[in-house]
Amino acid sequence: MLNFVLCDDNSNILTTLSKMLENIFAEKNYDAKINFTSTKAQEIVDYADSNKIDVLLLDINLNSGMSGLDIANEVRKKNKNIYIIFLTAHLEYAMVAYKYKTFDFLAKPVTFPRLEETISRLFEDIHGLPKTYIKIDNKNTVISENSIEYIKRDGMKLVFHSKNKDYEAYSSFNKIQNNLPDNFVRCHKSFIANINLIKDVDPVVNKICFSNDSYCDIGPKYKKEFMEVLSEYGNIK
Repeated sequence: MLNFVLCDDNSNILTTLSKMLENIFAEKNYDAKINFTSTKAQEIVDYADSNKIDVLLLDINLNSGMSGLDIANEVRKKNKNIYIIFLTAHLEYAMVAYKYKTFDFLAKPVTFPRLEETISRLFEDIHGLPKTYIKIDNKNTVISENSIEYIKRDGMKLVFHSKNKDYEAYSSFNKIQNNLPDNFVRCHKSFIANINLIKDVDPVVNKICFSNDSYCDIGPKYKKEFMEVLSEYGNIK
């Protein structure tokens, strides 16, 4: 089990982060637990002296004489392998934070999708799993392939739809398909579906249903091939 420790000088933020992490652990079936949280920097340092910490989420600008960077410096002296994730509303700290072998840097307010991506990538890194992220634009925006239900062409841009939010990028199906695994299949002139996340298919009205009642269309030109691939994957009988 991975032991998580959180530090932020705002108790409300600590509560929110804890709830988001617990939801991620449950949803992903991760073997992890939040063992300790504190609004006081020194309590984190003292806790680290006698307790095992695998992942440490630290606010940088704490309302005390010790910053999150100071905590990281102290903890790193005793634990070289800990995963450190910094949180801050002050983006100017980003480059400084990476000197402490930071796994990731999250800008406040931290959103659930952004935190989920970071924690998923952390577990993949720990367990040596294949990286399943795709780059969707020139700004180095990456999305977990497993979170994308479908990709929609909308004029000159593509919309990557996940159950948490939509991501937009100016590209074409021809370019993006080269970076997608085989479970992403063209089902319409304007849609590519992730067949691993399909909840139901209605071939009469030509609709594909995903979680949260989201759906995309099946086009007549692509229907036969799409249904054949779907059958091969065992998603339908």
